[in-house]
Amino acid sequence: MTPPVLFEIKDHIAIITLNRPEKRNAISQSLLIELYNNLEKISSDPEIRVGIITGAGDTFCAGLDLSRLTTDNLMDPRGDGKDLFDILRKVNKPIIGAINGHAITGGFELALNCDFLVASENASFADTHAKVGIHPGWGMTQLLQQAVGARMAKQMSFTCTFYSAHKMLAAGLVNEVVPKDQLMKRCMEIATDIASVNQDMLGIVKTLIEQGSAGTLDHGLGLERKGFTDFLRKSGILNR
Repeated sequence: MTPPVLFEIKDHIAIITLNRPEKRNAISQSLLIELYNNLEKISSDPEIRVGIITGAGDTFCAGLDLSRLTTDNLMDPRGDGKDLFDILRKVNKPIIGAINGHAITGGFELALNCDFLVASENASFADTHAKVGIHPGWGMTQLLQQAVGARMAKQMSFTCTFYSAHKMLAAGLVNEVVPKDQLMKRCMEIATDIASVNQDMLGIVKTLIEQGSAGTLDHGLGLERKGFTDFLRKSGILNR
């Protein structure tokens, strides 16, 4: 049986590939279980320093497999009370979204939960929750507006239409747009740069950015100042 998710490690970089191309990598319970398990491997394995998520075939992820809505447990697939948002928020290493095609609704939410996105020229993004009548559950209403602003997020979520990679580059959702055949090469280049830095400080910076973005500027600056003071003390600089 073909696994719904592929996982490989190259030079401290973990690559997760959603592997249901015949279903446009639509999300099933078995896919989520494998995805969650592999994300936790990234967190727990000290040899892994950065992760990449992409899709097999011409689609990143078409969202929930609607044919399985009544049979699969998609909000708690492992029965441990953890869902996609919980799992990805707790990954303590950078996750790059390599968007190789359509990222639709739940698949779009998966992309939004990555630290940043690199897209191929043929990629596109759509939030169709309002069109299909399914309530958002993995961060769409909050993460999309953080990425592109409330007004653009409203337009995208109200119209349920597709937006190109270049449009999303201009809006700030996507960091880079590259030719389709260069997508993984470029993501590996970025991941290699990330893997080469001080991993302890990388984790601290990632946490500070995420905690700061969830609160006010003063709150974020306070966290940074406290961390800097602690760093100076541990380094012995404040005691000199």
